[in-house]
Amino acid sequence: MNNGTDLDKRTGLPEEWLFLLKRHPRDDWADHRNLGPLTEFWLARHNGFRQLGQTLDTLLSDFREGRIDANRFGGLFAPRLQQFLSELHHHHQIEDHHYFPVFMAAEKRLVAGFELLEGDHELIHHRIETVVKSANKLFGQMGTRDRDAIRRAADNFAGVSDTLVSGLMRHLDDEEDLIVPLILERGERKLGLS
Repeated sequence: MNNGTDLDKRTGLPEEWLFLLKRHPRDDWADHRNLGPLTEFWLARHNGFRQLGQTLDTLLSDFREGRIDANRFGGLFAPRLQQFLSELHHHHQIEDHHYFPVFMAAEKRLVAGFELLEGDHELIHHRIETVVKSANKLFGQMGTRDRDAIRRAADNFAGVSDTLVSGLMRHLDDEEDLIVPLILERGERKLGLS
């Protein structure tokens, strides 16, 4: 994958895929007549991932800096991490199997863009697996009370978590830049989404 489309290096999508975004910029989305309930729900899900990702990052930072103890951290962090990862995986499955095929059929000029987003999903899934393994190591170390081992495990987890979340944030923005303008252009009903 080249630097223009590599999830960790890109700063947006290639210009040739953004022709609908130019017609329907983000500032116009909220008031557009074709912004339907499914699109609003989908955008709210993305914002939920952004917020939960930030919450997880804050909790981890608080733990690493000693602002919360291990027991409180585990009780707050573990269920939120599980929710974040399982909902993210489910969300991507729905997009890959139900929505992306509809969008690719509706706008052939964006097929490569949706293929890129599917590739992002695959990469993010692998990163989820890495995060789960790292989290399990961290929680396993927390049971030992070995402060140095806990610190190393927390540092390792922070690294893999940051890789997942930073890539996800880029992906969410790019996905919205392709999908929302297409829906606004055509309408949910005409696309067969409602």
